[in-house]
Amino acid sequence: MANRGGQASWRGGDALTLRQFRYFVAVAETESVSRAAFGVGISQSAITAAVQALEEETGTVLFERHAMGMRLTHDGHQLLRYARHILATVADARRALGARPQAVTGAINIGVTRMVSGYYLADLLARFRRVFQNVTVRVVEDERSYLEHLLVGGELDVGLMIVSNLADRQALESELLMRSPWRVWLPARHPLLGASALSLAEIAAEPFIMLTMDELAETTARLWKDAGLKPNVAMRTDSVEAVRSLVGTGLGIATLPDLVYRPWSLEGDRLEARHLGTVMPTVDIGLAWRRGVPLASPVTDFIELCRDYGQGGEHHA
Repeated sequence: MANRGGQASWRGGDALTLRQFRYFVAVAETESVSRAAFGVGISQSAITAAVQALEEETGTVLFERHAMGMRLTHDGHQLLRYARHILATVADARRALGARPQAVTGAINIGVTRMVSGYYLADLLARFRRVFQNVTVRVVEDERSYLEHLLVGGELDVGLMIVSNLADRQALESELLMRSPWRVWLPARHPLLGASALSLAEIAAEPFIMLTMDELAETTARLWKDAGLKPNVAMRTDSVEAVRSLVGTGLGIATLPDLVYRPWSLEGDRLEARHLGTVMPTVDIGLAWRRGVPLASPVTDFIELCRDYGQGGEHHA
């Protein structure tokens, strides 16, 4: 996928494999060859070879290597979307051929928070409806606290939300799908772009755009406070696209989960992202459902599909 004049093209060498895509996604999500190797249960050399083969086949650099691990390049971000789609399509085909999804009927009530709805839900719902065509899907978007109330009360079957903020762990069971690390968003040609990683102390004096969606303002303020610092807040907004536009035009910087990063604003301004060197907890996207209640077939099928889409493998009883 050579990057010439903004266009990508395949070199057409050796055939790409599902294993290469799977290992590439593992590195992209963990930002580390060693963590990816541990997660999929193979050697680091096999992971490295798969990534190198993909880079040779696509004719581009997919990762920036730095002291703290691996960070996706712009082309890497583009390939990640395709890789996830390819792996998801193969998983859907296997499910459709082996599980007789046409026999699954009923309804599923899903709760979702706003950020997760905008950046994570659409692909999941499209896949679920494509395979389980006889299941009625209803979606409620609201604040995490209210969705927890609906889950405990039995009005929702499953919630898709930031489970790292989950409050009622006595009544709810949860499962992690994806960990999203924090990034510093900066406009093109910003003086701090020379660094591969930035600390909160290094960006404290910069005008700061604060995203208030999905409790991120509270989380961000707590992280700054724990570091003994205070951000220079220039504006607060509940719109990710507003943050993207404001940063893109140079009116400030932001710290946001990598989940919502896109390299261009709606106005066409370029945004850059840098690793946040200050140790900060990840934003964990996952599922939650009422503890001790038998799950209907559509619900278990939706959970299984989500596991295929996310990292899976981490269950919190």
